[in-house]
Amino acid sequence: MKTILTTTKAPAPIGPYNQAVLSGGFLYTSGQIAFNPETMTLVYDNIKAETKQVMENLKAILDEANMTFNDIVKASIFISDMDNFASINDVYASYFNEATAPARECVQVARLPKDANVEISIIAMKA
Repeated sequence: MKTILTTTKAPAPIGPYNQAVLSGGFLYTSGQIAFNPETMTLVYDNIKAETKQVMENLKAILDEANMTFNDIVKASIFISDMDNFASINDVYASYFNEATAPARECVQVARLPKDANVEISIIAMKA
Protein backbone atom coordinates (compact mmCIF):
# COMPACT_ATOMS: atom_id res chain seq x y z
CA MET A 1 0.00 0.00 0.00
CA LYS A 2 1.22 3.49 -0.72
CA THR A 3 0.24 6.80 0.78
CA ILE A 4 0.76 10.07 -1.07
CA LEU A 5 2.31 12.71 1.14
CA THR A 6 1.99 16.45 0.49
CA THR A 7 2.74 19.63 2.39
CA THR A 8 2.33 23.30 1.55
CA LYS A 9 5.70 23.91 3.24
CA ALA A 10 7.49 22.37 0.25
CA PRO A 11 7.06 23.28 -3.42
CA ALA A 12 3.99 21.94 -5.19
CA PRO A 13 4.76 19.47 -7.99
CA ILE A 14 5.17 21.02 -11.44
CA GLY A 15 4.35 17.83 -13.30
CA PRO A 16 2.65 14.42 -12.98
CA TYR A 17 4.29 13.38 -9.70
CA ASN A 18 3.86 13.84 -5.94
CA GLN A 19 6.18 15.34 -3.36
CA ALA A 20 6.59 12.00 -1.62
CA VAL A 21 5.21 8.51 -1.24
CA LEU A 22 5.12 6.44 1.95
CA SER A 23 5.23 2.69 1.33
CA GLY A 24 6.30 -0.23 3.47
CA GLY A 25 7.70 2.07 6.16
CA PHE A 26 9.83 3.95 3.64
CA LEU A 27 9.49 7.55 2.49
CA TYR A 28 10.49 8.20 -1.11
CA THR A 29 10.72 11.84 -2.14
CA SER A 30 10.67 13.30 -5.58
CA GLY A 31 13.76 15.27 -6.50
CA GLN A 32 13.71 18.70 -4.92
CA ILE A 33 15.14 21.77 -6.57
CA ALA A 34 15.43 25.22 -4.98
CA PHE A 35 11.84 26.40 -5.39
CA ASN A 36 10.74 28.71 -2.63
CA PRO A 37 7.40 27.09 -1.69
CA GLU A 38 5.77 30.44 -0.91
CA THR A 39 6.56 32.08 -4.25
CA MET A 40 7.31 29.06 -6.46
CA THR A 41 10.34 30.94 -7.75
CA LEU A 42 13.81 29.43 -7.85
CA VAL A 43 16.53 30.54 -5.46
CA TYR A 44 19.52 31.35 -7.66
CA ASP A 45 21.38 33.73 -5.31
CA ASN A 46 24.40 31.42 -5.11
CA ILE A 47 25.00 27.67 -4.99
CA LYS A 48 25.00 27.53 -1.18
CA ALA A 49 21.67 29.38 -0.94
CA GLU A 50 20.26 27.15 -3.66
CA THR A 51 21.38 24.00 -1.85
CA LYS A 52 20.01 25.28 1.47
CA GLN A 53 16.58 25.79 -0.12
CA VAL A 54 16.67 22.24 -1.49
CA MET A 55 17.51 20.87 1.95
CA GLU A 56 14.79 22.98 3.59
CA ASN A 57 12.27 21.61 1.06
CA LEU A 58 13.33 18.08 1.99
CA LYS A 59 13.06 18.98 5.69
CA ALA A 60 9.46 20.14 5.17
CA ILE A 61 8.59 16.81 3.56
CA LEU A 62 10.36 14.88 6.33
CA ASP A 63 8.46 16.92 8.93
CA GLU A 64 5.15 16.07 7.25
CA ALA A 65 6.09 12.37 7.51
CA ASN A 66 7.12 12.80 11.18
CA MET A 67 10.71 12.02 10.21
CA THR A 68 14.05 13.81 10.45
CA PHE A 69 17.32 13.83 8.55
CA ASN A 70 18.42 11.03 10.90
CA ASP A 71 15.84 8.77 9.24
CA ILE A 72 17.33 9.14 5.75
CA VAL A 73 18.98 5.96 4.49
CA LYS A 74 19.84 7.10 0.94
CA ALA A 75 20.29 10.41 -0.85
CA SER A 76 20.75 11.06 -4.55
CA ILE A 77 22.35 14.35 -5.55
CA PHE A 78 22.32 15.63 -9.12
CA ILE A 79 24.39 18.69 -9.98
CA SER A 80 24.89 20.60 -13.19
CA ASP A 81 28.55 21.43 -12.53
CA MET A 82 30.94 19.26 -10.52
CA ASP A 83 32.93 22.41 -9.72
CA ASN A 84 30.07 23.24 -7.29
CA PHE A 85 30.52 19.95 -5.41
CA ALA A 86 32.45 21.38 -2.42
CA SER A 87 29.93 24.16 -1.80
CA ILE A 88 26.96 21.82 -2.17
CA ASN A 89 28.63 19.26 0.10
CA ASP A 90 29.28 21.90 2.79
CA VAL A 91 25.59 22.78 3.00
CA TYR A 92 24.43 19.15 2.68
CA ALA A 93 26.82 18.03 5.44
CA SER A 94 25.45 20.63 7.86
CA TYR A 95 22.15 18.69 7.99
CA PHE A 96 23.72 15.39 9.08
CA ASN A 97 25.81 13.81 11.78
CA GLU A 98 28.76 12.43 9.80
CA ALA A 99 28.84 9.18 11.80
CA THR A 100 25.22 8.36 10.88
CA ALA A 101 24.91 10.09 7.51
CA PRO A 102 23.02 8.17 4.80
CA ALA A 103 24.45 6.41 1.80
CA ARG A 104 24.47 8.65 -1.26
CA GLU A 105 25.64 9.30 -4.76
CA CYS A 106 26.42 12.57 -6.46
CA VAL A 107 26.45 12.80 -10.23
CA GLN A 108 26.88 15.60 -12.71
CA VAL A 109 24.08 15.80 -15.24
CA ALA A 110 23.74 17.74 -18.47
CA ARG A 111 20.74 19.74 -17.31
CA LEU A 112 18.21 19.91 -14.48
CA PRO A 113 14.58 21.10 -14.50
CA LYS A 114 14.21 24.88 -14.71
CA ASP A 115 18.00 25.09 -15.18
CA ALA A 116 18.54 24.43 -11.48
CA ASN A 117 22.09 23.74 -10.34
CA VAL A 118 21.27 21.04 -7.78
CA GLU A 119 18.50 18.49 -7.24
CA ILE A 120 18.29 16.04 -4.34
CA SER A 121 15.96 13.13 -3.64
CA ILE A 122 15.94 10.93 -0.56
CA ILE A 123 14.72 7.65 0.83
CA ALA A 124 13.98 7.59 4.56
CA MET A 125 12.79 4.96 6.98
CA LYS A 126 11.43 5.46 10.47
CA ALA A 127 13.43 3.23 12.81
